[in-house]
This record gives sequence, structure tokens and C-alpha cells, in this order.
Amino acid sequence: MARHLAMAARLIDEDPERAHQHALAASRRAGRVAVVRESVAITAYAMGDFALALRELRTYRRISGNDDQIALIVDSERGMGRPDRALEEARSVDRSALPTPTRVALAIAMSGARLDRGELELALGELEIPELNPDLAFEWSPALFDARAAVLEDLGRTDEAAFWRERAEVASAALGHGDDDEMIIEDAYEDLPDDPQTDDDAETDDDAAPEDPTEDSAVDGSVAEEQRAEADPVDPAAPASDDAEDAERAE
Repeated sequence: MARHLAMAARLIDEDPERAHQHALAASRRAGRVAVVRESVAITAYAMGDFALALRELRTYRRISGNDDQIALIVDSERGMGRPDRALEEARSVDRSALPTPTRVALAIAMSGARLDRGELELALGELEIPELNPDLAFEWSPALFDARAAVLEDLGRTDEAAFWRERAEVASAALGHGDDDEMIIEDAYEDLPDDPQTDDDAETDDDAAPEDPTEDSAVDGSVAEEQRAEADPVDPAAPASDDAEDAERAE
């Protein structure tokens, strides 16, 4: 299941149909997992199957209890030609409780629904949110600036539209969007010898072989005898021991 989800995420931009097939395969294996239903919904939306996307998004919301895909629900309603329903869905959630990227995406979706209804001024008003700051660039900024530029163009305010289009490009560049430079990872161990030996390789953990105490005792004993021999050398002129005298008398 996880492998199918990984492939769906990898293919979603270049081949939405194949991505959707992977998402469906994951759903057949784990259909009650929220992220699986979310993946099916996103890939269906990318294919333009808004009815399936809407159904799966609602299932995802019911399983997870999250409203983080509310903007996609609104856009799916728009895709089915129902801007009124889209606005109703948008108003059904507490926007102040949404994460900032979700709240911005919802504002863009609601603006689109207003455009579908021909309400140009209201569409512009939907984008009047605190995140609309031309001097700052966040992940949501390029899409928000572009949406505002599109509405201004529909209103015939071309100079303002050009300004926001330019700000969208600047924000996108600042965020590194479209940077396709390939990342090269070099093997840091490539120049090391086959069997490097360092001080860290010494046995210092519990797996080291235990020492033999008897062997140490024998070594210590022999060393002690040598030390005593050096300290008390035998004097050749010294009288023989009692055992030696008894041996001479016996002869």
C-alpha cells in the first residue's frame, strides 16, 4: 500500500492516470485509511474526474475529521458546474481554525467560484486576506498573487494585474520554484581503505571477550617471584640449609 502511494505521489504531475491507478491499487488494499482515500481524491481531481474526487474527499473528511482539503472540495464543486454549492461548502467551515496554507487555498477557490458566477468585484474581495502581502514570499504567495492578477485582468485593471503578476514571479523565484538543478550525492566512504582500523574499533563494549582471572594470577605470580629473586640473590658462601646438612651426614 505504501509503495503504491509513493508511486502516486511521484507520478501525479507527469502522468496523472498512472498515479490514479496506483492510488486505486492502494485503496483496494487499505480502503479505510484516510491518506489512501485522500490520494485517490487528489489523483482523480488531477485527471478531471471531479465527481469521483468529490466523493473521495468527503470520505476522507469523514474518516479523518479534518477540513484540510476543503479548497479541493470547493474546486471539485466548481468543476462540476456548481459554484453555488462550492460557496456553501466554503462557508460551512470555520476558516479561522484552518492552517494558513489551507485558508489561502480556500480563498483562491472561493474567488474562482465568484468568477464562475460573474461576480468580479466579489471575486477580488475574496482575495483581500492578511496573507496578501507583496513584500513577503511564503509557499502560498505565488498562487495568491497570480489569482489576484487574473481577477484584475478580468476587471480591465491591467496595470495592477501586471504588478501582481510580477510579484508572483519574484515570489516564485525567491522560493526556488522551477529550480531543476540536479542534486549530486557523493559517497563519503569511497576513498577509505577496505578495512579501516581506528582507535574507535577497540573492544570497549559488553561484546568484548571477558578476561581470564587465572591467567592474570599466574602472570602476577611469576613476576613477583622474579622480583623476589632480584631482591634476595643467593649468596654462594651462605651456610647450607638443614636439609642439605642431613644429606651430608647420611652419606
